[in-house]
Amino acid sequence: MTYSPPESWDAHYASGKTFRPLGDAERRLLAEHAPAPGGGRALDIGCGIGELARHLAAGGYRVDAVDHAPTAVALAAAQPGNDGAVTYRVLDVERDGLDALCPAYDLVVLRLSWAFLRDRTRVMSRIRERLRPGGTVCVITPVADTTPRGRRSVALDEDEIALLRTGWRTADRHDADGLAVVVLRDPAPAEVTYAGRGQPAPHALTGVGVVVTDPHGRVLLGWSRRGVWELPGGKNDAGEDFLDTAVRELEEETGLKAIKARLRALLLDSTHGVPRMTAAVRVVAYSGEPVVAEPHVIRRWEWHEPADLPALGRPLFTPSAHVIDTVWPGLLTGLPRVHRYPLA
Repeated sequence: MTYSPPESWDAHYASGKTFRPLGDAERRLLAEHAPAPGGGRALDIGCGIGELARHLAAGGYRVDAVDHAPTAVALAAAQPGNDGAVTYRVLDVERDGLDALCPAYDLVVLRLSWAFLRDRTRVMSRIRERLRPGGTVCVITPVADTTPRGRRSVALDEDEIALLRTGWRTADRHDADGLAVVVLRDPAPAEVTYAGRGQPAPHALTGVGVVVTDPHGRVLLGWSRRGVWELPGGKNDAGEDFLDTAVRELEEETGLKAIKARLRALLLDSTHGVPRMTAAVRVVAYSGEPVVAEPHVIRRWEWHEPADLPALGRPLFTPSAHVIDTVWPGLLTGLPRVHRYPLA
């Protein structure tokens, strides 16, 4: 859900509206799974008008009850049955954090409020930090499958409930008259792992253009069977970085072995509606002599004086032109538009 400002909840409570009363099944599950230890402290997040907070206090807890709607907190504090065991406070746990509260709790309860939080993962991390050893977090929430379609924004679906239970050694789920009561104990945050999102649809081209010069400063270009002059280079193989691609392509196409190569810039343009990323690589040391290793692609390789390039007379492959402009800025004029990201 998107963040709902306190003003909207003030209007909710000021109009006499509240939420579903605490049910007998919830009371039984709380008594069974989170009985108050001696001197136990509880935190009720999203306390509303305080019904749950007063119930926990009656069971032996000292309770901090917080809500980000001032009207709700004022109504809760005015209810009969507050004997000093409950402290009500206006607090937005997402925006204000928990630093103003007690350092540690035996029980943290979020009843009918978890779905209204946006940054749930971050809030739960902060709750874990304030849980005493052996403490319990209890989330009581409507479930999307049993909630009318128009009200499902106040409920959690099965994916969200599974996410809620992640990172705990004990994560039991119970039913309370259609509400899910999720009891979490023994935090066990796992190290982050990495995953894709399924097989992606092809979206972009990535490759390299390689500027290599001879001892006289002349740059190597190939006359392509596509009717353009182009630098050595080509597309990345899967799992290959730009420098590895440059070294491989240079040797595959020309027989030259790069000894030292540097990544000078990333260049982004498009071709036929497809984004194209070209890495400009400068080979500053190599061994061998150029040969036509792929005659089906390149007819011949030639060393060119850079000053002659503006008057080649035949087309220069656009990505190659952008790479050349990275090494010799301003040498070529009238270049097609490109986004250039220079690298040190």
